Amino acid sequence: MKKFFMTLAAVCVAATMDAQVYIGGGIGLQSSSYDGNTTTVIKLMPEVGYNLNESWALGIALGYGEVKDDNTKHKTFAVNPYARYNFAKFDKVNLFVDGGLTYTHTDNAGAKANSFSLGLKPGIAVNLNDKLSFVAHAGFLGWTTSKPDVDGAKSTNTFGFDLDGSDLSFGFYYNF
Repeated sequence: MKKFFMTLAAVCVAATMDAQVYIGGGIGLQSSSYDGNTTTVIKLMPEVGYNLNESWALGIALGYGEVKDDNTKHKTFAVNPYARYNFAKFDKVNLFVDGGLTYTHTDNAGAKANSFSLGLKPGIAVNLNDKLSFVAHAGFLGWTTSKPDVDGAKSTNTFGFDLDGSDLSFGFYYNF
């Protein structure tokens, strides 16, 4: 894991030598307590991307999430390469759609599962200044397949459109 993060850091440093690179992502921390049981949720989603021109960008987001309570531990790891198309620009606001493939591995107290998603995520970027942008994604249009990592397990396939608050994310980008 240490080699992975060192390699990721080297890629980020090399990529930032060009002014068309952005880095950022999102982070989350939540703790709740009910009837003496405490649940803690941690989410990390670093991201790096490269603007090909004013309309197109390529990027990758890596995700790690962990839910712990007094009895169980649930971990998630995700990789999401994407292509971004900026389809509307209004002064400091850009509307875009990300098209990408996501692989997610989940370990819920020893019960493991793998899933793949292929689809589109609409978003908005607010350019706070020349270097800093606030970014939000909402919804998903696409296909997802998920399968428990046990012999004889069958896949669950889903296709659809979902535009509600259950798939909402916020983050910041630093533009080099």
